[in-house]
Amino acid sequence: MKGLLHLSLDKPEETRPFEQGMGHLDLVAMDEGGFGRAVFEPGWQWSKHVKPIAHTESCEAAHIGYCLSGHMHVVMDDGDQADIGPGEFLEIAPGHDAWVVGQEPCVMIDWQGFTDYAKAN
Repeated sequence: MKGLLHLSLDKPEETRPFEQGMGHLDLVAMDEGGFGRAVFEPGWQWSKHVKPIAHTESCEAAHIGYCLSGHMHVVMDDGDQADIGPGEFLEIAPGHDAWVVGQEPCVMIDWQGFTDYAKAN
């Protein structure tokens, strides 16, 4: 670990766009892994806008994060589901689909699952 690490998501080290201009992921690298902020535009759905990049049947990233704004609906492969909104923390295991609910972009911070998220192979 470095003595002091100062990074900003407003000046990301990498930005990954989602398919069809439906949002993007900004990343910074920390000693423990990638830390990211994703902006999911209204109409975004993992199976439509990230699946073509990931080439998996469902999202295989595990997420630990926090919703800053907007709303997202998450459906696990086993059928469990939940709505996530502003001020809520989330922990999502691999094997899920998700989509933005409503007409406001959903902005999420993730400190576990974004290192390889939406990364072209």
